[in-house]
Amino acid sequence: MKSKQDQAIKHVLEKCIQCNICVKECAFLQKNGDPFKLATHFQQNPTTETAFSCSLCGLCTAVCPKDVDPAELFLKRRRHLVATTNKKHNEHQPLRSYEKMGQSKLLSWYGLPEDCDTIFFPGCALPGTRSTRVIDVIKELQTSIPKLGVLLDCCTKPSYDLGEQEIFEQHFHKIENFLKINDIKTVLVACPNCYRIFKEYSKHTVQTIYERLPPQNQNPPQNITIHDPCGVRFFPDTHQAVRVLLQKSNGTINEMKHHGPKTLCCGEGGGVGFLNPGLAKDWTAKRAEEAQDQKVITYCAGCTHFLGQEMDTSHILDFLYEPEKTMAGQEKIATSPFTYWHRFRLKRKITKLLKPIRTGTLA
Repeated sequence: MKSKQDQAIKHVLEKCIQCNICVKECAFLQKNGDPFKLATHFQQNPTTETAFSCSLCGLCTAVCPKDVDPAELFLKRRRHLVATTNKKHNEHQPLRSYEKMGQSKLLSWYGLPEDCDTIFFPGCALPGTRSTRVIDVIKELQTSIPKLGVLLDCCTKPSYDLGEQEIFEQHFHKIENFLKINDIKTVLVACPNCYRIFKEYSKHTVQTIYERLPPQNQNPPQNITIHDPCGVRFFPDTHQAVRVLLQKSNGTINEMKHHGPKTLCCGEGGGVGFLNPGLAKDWTAKRAEEAQDQKVITYCAGCTHFLGQEMDTSHILDFLYEPEKTMAGQEKIATSPFTYWHRFRLKRKITKLLKPIRTGTLA
């Protein structure tokens, strides 16, 4: 029986016409060859690690005229190498440690009020960098969902991206089982990567908070552009919900060339920066060129941090709740290692808001 990697190789070899449309869009492919050449290379070189330099952003898949999915091949290549050779790069250890801390008793927390059927899953980066915004969102959601529960945990996307599928599946199964046992029907997320993971692996209804939050009409009119995180590249309803929310909050949107399904990676995707920082910076530089000094609003805390090193970038929640400070670049953002302290303190603050009857962790 062929492995999933072999099936992905076969798919690319059969469908790729080497038109080079994807190559023109991607520095990784420009350096390493088109998908057909890479699939052939993987087939002939069982241990080559080229796939770990791909950001897994999916732009190649989005622009392909023949519905080839090179990003899926590169992900399956990573998984194959981990499973067959136990290949794990030491450079990725900070990412693994970050994930492990997010799942620990110190930082994770599950709180459910009585008769709760909807939970908010803030993710990892947002509670650490913007714990006040998490509280703002909870209070806002409680006006329409008085029995809202909150789960502070990591969805295990880092392990997913690194090809460490067994670790990912073990932890996410625990999350999913907890939701099932407690009769949770709906999961609300703030993080695009969490959204993608829950949409693909959860059997529950999944929505972003941007579909539930009301507009903030007191905001002064502002000209902005939007960076769509690549984690939700193929979820147009999410793109639209964010734009509607920003427009109703007095944001005038000037779209960049690459947006929506054809958005660019911020540079953080796939953990590439740990192994190949040059390729990661190429993505960031390309995004900065398209932004043309405009104020960039995104809805991923990770993208906000990564892009913010090169251009004026803010998170949508900062724009909604502190528009003037955000437009002036004066919003308060916690940085490492203080992010861990903020996540730890957040548990106590949320407990006071929810008055849960069931609390605990999966750790």
